[in-house]
Amino acid sequence: MALKGNLRDFSTTQLLNLINLARKTGTLSIQTDKESAQMSFREGKLIYAYMGNDNGNHLAKILQNSGKLSAEQAQVIQSHAEGKSDKEIGHLLVTARRVTQNDIIQSVRQNVLDTVYKLFTWGDGFFRFDANKLPNSGYITIPIDLESVIMEGSRRLKEWEILQDELPDLDVALRFTDRPDARLRNINLTVEEWRVVSFVNPRNSIRQIAKANNLSDFEIRRIVYGMLQAGLVEFVNQPKPAPEKREPTTARQQKGAVEPSPAVKRSVVVRLIDRIRGL
Repeated sequence: MALKGNLRDFSTTQLLNLINLARKTGTLSIQTDKESAQMSFREGKLIYAYMGNDNGNHLAKILQNSGKLSAEQAQVIQSHAEGKSDKEIGHLLVTARRVTQNDIIQSVRQNVLDTVYKLFTWGDGFFRFDANKLPNSGYITIPIDLESVIMEGSRRLKEWEILQDELPDLDVALRFTDRPDARLRNINLTVEEWRVVSFVNPRNSIRQIAKANNLSDFEIRRIVYGMLQAGLVEFVNQPKPAPEKREPTTARQQKGAVEPSPAVKRSVVVRLIDRIRGL
């Protein structure tokens, strides 16, 4: 008989603790009103996880998200590798020296962890554990100890609760402060943070920025909170924008514009900020 219930009564943390202590083998499925996820385990170790449709968990997409492939390379690989398993694609990429075996292992591992960490913030949803149900043999599975996953997930849950209190509304807009160039001197931004910076505009809500950059509510709150604390941005005092289906506007309107990288010089960033202010 499958173990099933609701996250309101049995949290993700408790489920993972049970699977770890009992050294369970099988797949845990979680379904909410808007999202779904699956995690697979072998003898109490996490080996695979994905959210939504598994078709979006293609190896090429995972390598793109980790920066090992460009968007164009990932698209070409996906279109030419139809019918091939992730293991077969990985073998071809390593043989062609596009990526290394370690690139694949680390990218898949991080993708699994990022997926599972998001589930710690789910407080409602139906779950079901099917014993001995495992992913297809064509998938790349990486055994990961659950103890460290549970500890980090619990830490992120506490951080999530703090961020929710600090940034309860994602439908507000941001703008740069008076002297962002001075603030930037002591700030080292990640790739994701540079991307968020490029979308800071009084016409873009935080939610729109998150959607444009494929960031979760937790990720965008963490980035924006850090930028607020650093004095780089501030809230725009304006009425909550009516929801509308449109693409977020950026300072760069031309198609094919290259995304900002951590190596962009400070002068370029300052010019970008000045240009956005002038809109």
